[in-house]
Amino acid sequence: MIQSMTGYGRATVTFQAKKIHIEVKSLNSKALDLSTRIAPVYREKEMEIRQMIAKALVRGKVDFSVWIEKDDTQASMPINTAIVESYYKQIKAVSAKTGIPEPQNWYDVLLRLPDTLGKPEEEEVSEEEWTAVRTGIENAIADLQAFRRQEGAALEKKFHEKVDNIEALLKSIEPYEKSRVPKIKEAIVKGLEQIPEVDYDKNRLEQELIYYIEKLDISEEKQRLTNHLKYFRETLDEDKPNGKKLGFIAQEMGREINTTGSKSNQAEMQNIVVKMKDELEQIKEQVLNAL
Repeated sequence: MIQSMTGYGRATVTFQAKKIHIEVKSLNSKALDLSTRIAPVYREKEMEIRQMIAKALVRGKVDFSVWIEKDDTQASMPINTAIVESYYKQIKAVSAKTGIPEPQNWYDVLLRLPDTLGKPEEEEVSEEEWTAVRTGIENAIADLQAFRRQEGAALEKKFHEKVDNIEALLKSIEPYEKSRVPKIKEAIVKGLEQIPEVDYDKNRLEQELIYYIEKLDISEEKQRLTNHLKYFRETLDEDKPNGKKLGFIAQEMGREINTTGSKSNQAEMQNIVVKMKDELEQIKEQVLNAL
């Protein structure tokens, strides 16, 4: 069963006072194109996160995000009490020595001075916390994979429908293919009869007609296209990523359809070829999204 490269997954992990959100999205791409936005506290784990994603998702343009939601008490900036006290004493001493009035609003002045608001202590990720976050990442990836499988099932149904349509159109060419031999002969003979005082060798005419018909014969193209359609179906049933392979098969199908069109000398046959091209074009558009 094929998978789509389009997907979305998310997970939320609660660890102590933290609420950790994980989100992963993917679109189609020829290779794995991974972009990450990781909360600073987990940056040291970026390589491990990338390896997890690459192993699970294989291909696609992937956007990964992990961020932390904290309550207001956790997010507030701590006041450096010792530095504030030191500034307060120094300002009072300068005021007493110089006669400069002390500030009326001490807090406005003190809290604007350097280093009075301390930086939050750098957090270290414990093994327990990382285990919880890692589980959340695995859950988000699994959620995305489930989405990919669901989209892949719809793709597979569409592919089978289009292949069946091409196969039916290919069979519908046969009546026109068989009837064109007598029509070609009739047209040539009529053309010769319209030329006055021309005597032609009927045996030579038959030889030239056979040569002409052989050039227009599409038996090999039909057989190769039938084989490609069969191979496309077999590839759909493979239990592994096969989007690129399906794309290559679709290209080969296109070659046979184009050659059939170039050999079709009847409007009815050319109309059928145009319909086959339309069905194939829809396959090519959708196969770009297959993993």
